[in-house]
Amino acid sequence: GLDHFRWKLLTADLKIAMKSADPTTVGVLRLVLSALNNKAIDKKGRTGSEELTEEEMMQVMMTEAKKRKESIEVFLKRNRADLADKEKGELEILQKYLPKQLGREEVEKIVEKKIETLRQAQGDISFGNIMKAVMAELRGKADSAMISELVKEKLGA
Repeated sequence: GLDHFRWKLLTADLKIAMKSADPTTVGVLRLVLSALNNKAIDKKGRTGSEELTEEEMMQVMMTEAKKRKESIEVFLKRNRADLADKEKGELEILQKYLPKQLGREEVEKIVEKKIETLRQAQGDISFGNIMKAVMAELRGKADSAMISELVKEKLGA
């Protein structure tokens, strides 16, 4: 909810950014706080409670980070390094609040381990089952497109 420690951290950081006249950080944090607020309002409409879980807050922040990553790609394709750099700056700010992203090798080890575990446990190593197991562990810690690609790669092997 709105008294969640992450909310308090973002709000405190916003005040610091405003005092130090850092327009990029102010803009990003206002946007994130607004997105979180909208999610809380939406949840209250559906469930009667506006308490956001840690996972719900992370989802909002990951969505904002993903938007920046997609914009960077688009701007670079259009040779707009200036705009890509602005998005990169915003992404760097967002990443301070997200779990550290795992690299491809680390993700690959986890995918291999999950496949092995599922194979031993139930023999059902369908793409969906493995993705579900891997995402439960890696949600927010690695790019889902990369995870999906690695699972397909390992299953095809």
